Amino acid sequence: MADIRLIRRRIKGVQSIAKITRAMEMIATSKMKRTQERGLAGRPYSEKIRQVIADLAASPQTGRTLHPLLQRRPVTKIAILYITPDRGLCGGLIANLNRATGSFITDQEVPVSLVCVGNKGLDFMRRSSRDIRAEFSWLGDRPSYLNILPISRIIIDDYANGEIDAAYVAYSQFVSTMAQRAVVQPLVPVEPAEIPASQNVDFIYEPNAERVLQELLPRFIEMQVYQAILEAIASEQSARMVAMRNATENAGELGSELTLMYNKARQESITKELLDITGGVEALSE
Repeated sequence: MADIRLIRRRIKGVQSIAKITRAMEMIATSKMKRTQERGLAGRPYSEKIRQVIADLAASPQTGRTLHPLLQRRPVTKIAILYITPDRGLCGGLIANLNRATGSFITDQEVPVSLVCVGNKGLDFMRRSSRDIRAEFSWLGDRPSYLNILPISRIIIDDYANGEIDAAYVAYSQFVSTMAQRAVVQPLVPVEPAEIPASQNVDFIYEPNAERVLQELLPRFIEMQVYQAILEAIASEQSARMVAMRNATENAGELGSELTLMYNKARQESITKELLDITGGVEALSE
């Protein structure tokens, strides 16, 4: 017969866990809406600045040198900006990121250095004995553009100084509340996008296209990094909300099973006591 007191303690424990996961789900839900809005709001600006750079890069190159961030050279060392959450409890998000980034590093035939943003990715890369160039953590749920500048500046300076020949950004791209995609995208050298004919606009640049391109390219890298971090935060909160909801539902199902088990054990105990009493009465009457 199952121990009734042990089952009762397990029921109380499951109920306590359900209360905690429910509270965490509500917190993640409130943060998720705000982070999703910030992540989606930055996409139009990122696309427009990419379009302007494509137009600038396509302009005639006579009489001016190519900007360092546009120059391509033989790749002997690359860097990866690896963006992960600081906390866990967000389902398989972190495992998917580690798997995708680890596979990408393994496929490379040249040395790889890492700029880690977030504790989870930093811990994983340390356990894997990877070369960590810099680390950033606890940026919070609402980092400002100024908080991101030191991160992007490391990538820009290392590439301009020839310490790396290419850089990539690995992060979780927000698709929807139920879906997040681990991606590894090129960051530098900047590859100008092709402008569709329907979106081709004849821009007028002041003082000239070369000056605008020199000023805009670093801002473009900074914006790409900022947008990737916003997408990663939105993905984290969405994944945590879903994970905590699933945990709450599982705790409720487990609590129902334990309650049924408790009722059966209690009924069995009562039946046994009644049989003992009936047997004792019959023995006394004889």
